[in-house]
Amino acid sequence: MIRHYLLGILLLLAARPTLAIESLRVGVSADYPPLAFMAEGTVTGIEADNARAVGEILGARVSMVAMPFQQLIPALLTGEVDVIMSGLSVTAERSSQVRFTDAFMQVGQMPILHRDKIARFGQPWAIYRPGVRIGVEPETTGARFVEREVAEADIRYFDDPEAAFAGLRNDQIDLYLHDAPTSWQLATRDDNEDLISLYTPLTEEMLAWAVRPGDTELALELNRALAEMKSRGILQYILNRWIPVQIEVR
Repeated sequence: MIRHYLLGILLLLAARPTLAIESLRVGVSADYPPLAFMAEGTVTGIEADNARAVGEILGARVSMVAMPFQQLIPALLTGEVDVIMSGLSVTAERSSQVRFTDAFMQVGQMPILHRDKIARFGQPWAIYRPGVRIGVEPETTGARFVEREVAEADIRYFDDPEAAFAGLRNDQIDLYLHDAPTSWQLATRDDNEDLISLYTPLTEEMLAWAVRPGDTELALELNRALAEMKSRGILQYILNRWIPVQIEVR
């Protein structure tokens, strides 16, 4: 495909092997579009392209190892994979288990609403209005944010985004708070044209790759590869391909 051809050109310009390894086993949970998902039997998305770019720069053969999200860190710690590249957010709890590389992008929780309510709730600060009905997914960053920061909200819980979208359409809630990839998907799915995201993150969450705590050399080489991806525009190119709103690399 054309997009892979263009990415190949960029990688040829950036390729500069620095790590003497033959292969890199990448753990990924392929259920998080556009960061990582399955398409025609292949792991696809931002992290898949990131892994391929890192492999080119380091001169390593990359294999994607798909598994449920909750198995990623245990698989890393037991040596089944060498690195996790799966839209993993940096948290204090995870930092006590793994070593994170430098962040490759910043995301956050974004409000989603029905287009009929833009006049009333079309500003990010609307979430702080007393009595606003806010939908969240239990035990998520969004739920913890609302429970902690929006004390006067009427909080309602939904098992997944599709259930919350139905809640917006049925006027059960005014806003739904979920992570950025859920908002990005609204711009690419025709069946959700009646919904809109405010695209203004209410939280700051950094996404990074993870290696075992003692794998210092690999962490350093991944950081060098990431720095090269940033300096040569490869990371921005990848993000622009998959995300329908403007994302700036920092």
